[in-house]
Amino acid sequence: MIRLQKFLADAGIASRRAGEQMILAGRVAVNGQIVHQLGAKVDPLHDDVAVDGSHVKARKKIYVAINKPRGLVCSRNDELARPTIYELLPKEWRHLHSVGRLDFNSEGLLFLTNDGELSLRLTHPRYGVRKKYVATVEGRIESESLGRLTAGVWHDGEKLKAERVRLISAGHSQSVVELELAEGKYREVRRMFEAMGRTVKHLQRVQIGKIKLGELRPGKWRTLTETEIKSLM
Repeated sequence: MIRLQKFLADAGIASRRAGEQMILAGRVAVNGQIVHQLGAKVDPLHDDVAVDGSHVKARKKIYVAINKPRGLVCSRNDELARPTIYELLPKEWRHLHSVGRLDFNSEGLLFLTNDGELSLRLTHPRYGVRKKYVATVEGRIESESLGRLTAGVWHDGEKLKAERVRLISAGHSQSVVELELAEGKYREVRRMFEAMGRTVKHLQRVQIGKIKLGELRPGKWRTLTETEIKSLM
């Protein structure tokens, strides 16, 4: 059983808040009876829900993993007319929303879904779902200096912190660093290195929770398995 307003949101009728207004306005019926209480619950498989007399069906939940290439934005429409990740998906999946974002020049693992609960669990700091990144950074970085990232650095008045950091390689011209983050703030990895006076040349997200990018090629997608979905929830 789930709350009626959540059922309406999952069905794509309205946001939860807008669904609450529909209920209070007497526009929603369950099994032929108008419902006015916000605490009302329904069984998505057996109850008959109608809005303004039109029957509403629960929408099948879709979970997609995609390997976002560089040079794409995560918005459905871009004001600069840049290509978007939605051009990589079947047309019938254009309604899905990205779970978090990767910026235009970043690449790697990204989820898309119509499940708002999963999106919240993966993006809200209180759940602390870890994301792993591999950053190629200009110049040689000494492993001792990476402790600053786990202690926390300040950038534009905001403290940014990695849960774990590992130096993969360090050369004269560039270094490769693996980071695990639990919050996913805007351009967090790039800003962390900027705070250290470094520039990220290449950034790839390789893991979210227990799910790894693996052998998924750039620009390709796959649906998540039931086991993977459960691990994220």
